[in-house]
Amino acid sequence: MEYAVETRSLQKTYHVTGQPDTLAVDGIDLAVRKGEIFSLVGPDGAGKTTTIRMFTGVVGQSSGTISILGYDIPSQLAQAKARIGYLSQKFSLYGDLTVDENIDFIAEIHRTKNFGMRREELLNFTRLTPFRDRLAEKLSGGMKQKLALACTLIHTPDVIFLDEPTTGVDPLSRREFWKILSNLLKSGITIFMSTPYLDEAERCHRLALMDKGKILVCDTPENVKRLFPYTIVELITSRIRESYDLLRTLGPVKDVQLFGDRLHLTLEHPSQDWAVISESLDKHHIEVVDHREIIPSLEDVFISLTTKPDEVRHA
Repeated sequence: MEYAVETRSLQKTYHVTGQPDTLAVDGIDLAVRKGEIFSLVGPDGAGKTTTIRMFTGVVGQSSGTISILGYDIPSQLAQAKARIGYLSQKFSLYGDLTVDENIDFIAEIHRTKNFGMRREELLNFTRLTPFRDRLAEKLSGGMKQKLALACTLIHTPDVIFLDEPTTGVDPLSRREFWKILSNLLKSGITIFMSTPYLDEAERCHRLALMDKGKILVCDTPENVKRLFPYTIVELITSRIRESYDLLRTLGPVKDVQLFGDRLHLTLEHPSQDWAVISESLDKHHIEVVDHREIIPSLEDVFISLTTKPDEVRHA
C-alpha cells in the first residue's frame, strides 16, 4: 500500500552551542493512509510541531526517512510541495491585505492559474464570502484560521498538514472548523493534524499519542481506549464534595476525579471495590443517587501511558 505519509525511525536533534543536545523527535514510525484524517496528539513540547515541520521541509530531519505521497523528503521536496498544503500553528498571512488579496497572493506563490472559481468555492466553503474585502488583521481568531485554511487549499493539495489549527479559537469556531474538515474528506484529501485536545482526536480515523518525542500508541480512538486497564465508574451522591474527600483516601479507589456534580472513580476490581465504596458512603450517611460504568476517555489512557506504562494493555 502506498501511504500518504510514511516515516521510519524519524529523529530530530537540535544542537545549541554550549548546551546539551535536545532530542525533539525520537525515532518515530508512522503510516498515514490516503483519504483519512490522522491526529498527532500530545502536550506542548511533545514534538508535534517539529514532526510537521520536517514533513513540510521547514526543518530537516537528523536521521530516518520521510515519504509524502511517495516522494522522499527532502530530496524530492519540490515535487511534494506542489501536492501538499501547510497551515502553521501561528497565523502567518498578511494583516494589511484583504481576505481576497491573501488568497490571491498565496495562489500566485503556488503558480496556480485560473484559480478564480476555486477561490469562490473556498470562500463559500469557509463562509468567508461576506468578509472578502475585510483586512485579515480585522478578522476574529476563528475567521483567521478559516482564511488560513482557504489559502492552504487554493492549489488543491492532496495532503494538508494542520499544526494545532484550533488552539486559541472559541468553541463555536472550533466546531465550525471541524465541520469544514469533515466536508473536506469527501473530496478524498488526506488531513494530518496535530492537536493538544483529546476531544478533537476522538473525531479522527486514527491517532497517535505522542510524549517527549516518542509515539506511545497509534490506532483508532476506540482501540486506544481499550488499552485502559481499569474500570471507570461515574458516581452521583447527595453530597458530592464530601464524597470526593472521602473516596480519594479509600484504598480500593485508584483515582477519583470531580466533574461538576459527579465523580469518576478508577477501579481495578469493580464488583468487590464497589462493595467497599458503598459501605464507606453509607457509614458517613451519604446517599448514592446513581452510579454506572462508563467508557474510559483518551485522557485516561494518555495519563496511564505517561505515568504507569507497564500497567497499560498492549495493542
